[in-house]
Amino acid sequence: MLRVFGAVTALSSLIILPSLLLAVIWDEPTVLPFLEAMLPTLVAGALLWYVFRHSHFELRLRDGFLITAGIWIIAGLVTAVPFYLALPQLSYTNAVFESTSGLTTTGATMLVGLDTMPKSLLFFRSSLNFFGGMGIVILAIAVLPMLKIGGMHLFKAESTGPVKDNKLTPRIAETARTLWIVYLGLNVLCALAYWFGGMDLFDAINHAMATIATGGFSTHDASFGHWNSGLLDGIATVFMLLGGISFSLHWYAWRAATVSHYQASSEVRAYIGILAGFSLLVALMLWASGTFGSFGESLRHGAFQVVSNITTTGFLTTGFTAWPGMLPVLLIMIGFIGGCSGSTAGGMKVARVQLVVRQGYRELKQLVHPKAQFLVTMGGKRVSESVVISVAGFCALYITVYLVLFLLLTADGVDIVTAFSSVAACINNMGPALGLNAMHFTALSDFSTWLMSFAMLVGRLEIFTILVLFIPSFWQE
Repeated sequence: MLRVFGAVTALSSLIILPSLLLAVIWDEPTVLPFLEAMLPTLVAGALLWYVFRHSHFELRLRDGFLITAGIWIIAGLVTAVPFYLALPQLSYTNAVFESTSGLTTTGATMLVGLDTMPKSLLFFRSSLNFFGGMGIVILAIAVLPMLKIGGMHLFKAESTGPVKDNKLTPRIAETARTLWIVYLGLNVLCALAYWFGGMDLFDAINHAMATIATGGFSTHDASFGHWNSGLLDGIATVFMLLGGISFSLHWYAWRAATVSHYQASSEVRAYIGILAGFSLLVALMLWASGTFGSFGESLRHGAFQVVSNITTTGFLTTGFTAWPGMLPVLLIMIGFIGGCSGSTAGGMKVARVQLVVRQGYRELKQLVHPKAQFLVTMGGKRVSESVVISVAGFCALYITVYLVLFLLLTADGVDIVTAFSSVAACINNMGPALGLNAMHFTALSDFSTWLMSFAMLVGRLEIFTILVLFIPSFWQE
């Protein structure tokens, strides 16, 4: 495992390299901070790998959990260094929050004044969304098969959703590479669409990386409100929606040149239905309240924000915190639903919400007909009781962790509205919150900042991967 951690430390430091090259080309003051951040960690990681390069051990499933958690923690600590060195006003605690937010594709930020920051630092920030979107672990098993670390164990621990056994190709490294090809293809299409839609090339590339990763980092403080363009809002809505769908389905659709796989997926149908329903509801409420002058404007902003929050991207147009009635709370709450399994989105995932709702409906029918036998189905197929129980346990644990983090945040003196929305924004990897953290999270103390960094990590790795490390039996043979 030390061999693996050494290789991953070196790999994490290489994330800085493209931004360093841009800083050199543009002659920006971030050259030295990038060098100071990259070289020591690259050397240290390479040495650690070199010392243990001949160590071979067949990893078990629980080793996969430990390595996955360790990789994400190491990556967050390593990629925080450039922020800390380049921005003197930023403490290391806040720098770790920023890097963790980028890698977990949360989009919450500690930075103010993005419009005046060096472009290379903004690119580095967006690249964290890019690499974190598909997952550093999947990147590792895609490009470093020499590690021989039991890739399937890591793939199961890293990939999102209730069912993790489907492989697109016979070899796990090939599967990871296939997913990355699809991911890169969507990024290129999104960047081109933004460019033709009116962004300059730099903004288009940065926002494409944040959109497909459903990460939400922008190069401007006003996010998409900077352009106030219906065309760009529409493009973003479409690609955020695609980022919230399983990349396995994207691959199948590309290979077979058909959309039938989307139509056959009950999760995708539910996902589209949820997005359409909430978009219409929010648009009607905005129109009725007179927040926007026409229904078209209300639908544009309402649909954008609904898709942004359900896919846990976190982009903004006008900002929803001042919207009337229940809308700010509703838009925070729908982040718990999240996108589809196998997507870059956060939240509990549509498939789990479907199963929990259907299980609840089955219990109601069982009360009326106690002797009857009712099945829980998805896509016309029976779901095994073990999966139903596992999903119910996941949802219960997810809400429990949310409540514990909420209580700890309020115990640190954070007001209820800020605490409620901040924990939801972080554990769902959504980004925008309410109250003091509506635009950025600088109001938090160091304790609360570390707590929210932990929340982002727990949410990104879907609870079990982190919490299993706290069970004493995990460490016993």
